[in-house]
Amino acid sequence: MAGDDKKAAGDEPETKGADDKSAAKPKAAEAKAKAKPKAKAKAEAKPAAKKLVKKAAPKKAAPKKAAPEEKAAPAERMEVRRKISDLKDLAGAVESASAAAEAPAAATEAPVDADAGVAVLREPQRDAQGRAYATGRRKDAVARVWIKPGQGLITVNGKKSDEYFARPVLRMLIAQPMVVSRRETEYDIWCTVKGGGLSGQAGAVRHGISRALVNYDPELRGVLKAGGFMTRDSRVVERKKYGRAKARRSFQFSKR
Repeated sequence: MAGDDKKAAGDEPETKGADDKSAAKPKAAEAKAKAKPKAKAKAEAKPAAKKLVKKAAPKKAAPKKAAPEEKAAPAERMEVRRKISDLKDLAGAVESASAAAEAPAAATEAPVDADAGVAVLREPQRDAQGRAYATGRRKDAVARVWIKPGQGLITVNGKKSDEYFARPVLRMLIAQPMVVSRRETEYDIWCTVKGGGLSGQAGAVRHGISRALVNYDPELRGVLKAGGFMTRDSRVVERKKYGRAKARRSFQFSKR
């Protein structure tokens, strides 16, 4: 009897476990059944969203279709610019050709020496007495110079150059054009000068002698111009200003 009781006692739990499992299966099936509609709803929602995205995409892509039309306008502009540049090139070629055609005519118009066959750009400028005249300037001094063939004497305002310009530096300045051109003893120079000081007058005489030499013999122009004797020194004293002792100097300051 005791063994039968034990078996009965042992059988009861087994039946309870089986009942629990059988009861749990319907619950799981119900949960799955409830979950399936939700999954279906999500699955249906995803394609709808994709459709919305696909429909909206063409609206954004619409400007891309118009892009080729926009590119067509710059292409037309480039063609117009090329045509304009071609016209400019043609105009430049025509101008260069016309200039080349005029150049030989100008060369033929220049006087030509029959003996040497070289174009003469300048002619000697001499008066009836065979003298060449020129005006020289430096600062405020102005000199009038005459040159004629002689022994190399220089007269300034009726005096010899040694008497009028006592300083050796000033005499050296006057003789520079003659020394550079190697004509120290070929011409006599007579000049009058006024204005400025002795230094300015010496520079004016040198400038006048240089220009007179070129007027007498144009071949000396290259040598004298290279030495800087043909350039007029345009420096002058700056004018005095109101309220100043000189051009820029102030009056002496007095504290008391």
